[in-house]
Amino acid sequence: MTGPSFRFRLERVRALRERAEDQAKEAFAGAMQDRIRSEREVQLAAERVAKAREAQLDATATPMTAADLIARQAYLERSEQAKRASEEDLGRRDQALEVRREQLTTAARERQALERLKENRRIEFEREQARIEAATLDEIALNGFRRRAA
Repeated sequence: MTGPSFRFRLERVRALRERAEDQAKEAFAGAMQDRIRSEREVQLAAERVAKAREAQLDATATPMTAADLIARQAYLERSEQAKRASEEDLGRRDQALEVRREQLTTAARERQALERLKENRRIEFEREQARIEAATLDEIALNGFRRRAA
């Protein structure tokens, strides 16, 4: 016996939530990539600072002009400033990543709630269809019994 097929009335909303979750996943992945890039920039900046300090120490072993020493010191200071800026950028990327993570969690939770509702409704639908089918079969059997008894 074929009855009506299951139709979830909130399917469009569920599909929208699913798309929102996919977009949140993409945004999270982008934020993760930005953070990784920023972390690499911090590492490179730290390496530049280390090299600048090493060059500053090496400069004390050889005779140099005051202008060369000032230039090396200025380069060291710029390198340290660039490193601090990279670290601040990494902090902002960490915050943005956390925001994206929360958005993804919320989107996933909302989609899962609709998925559970859909599954519960499908189960209710199947139970009702089984009940209707059992009642129909009972009626058919009862009619058959009545005909044989008559």
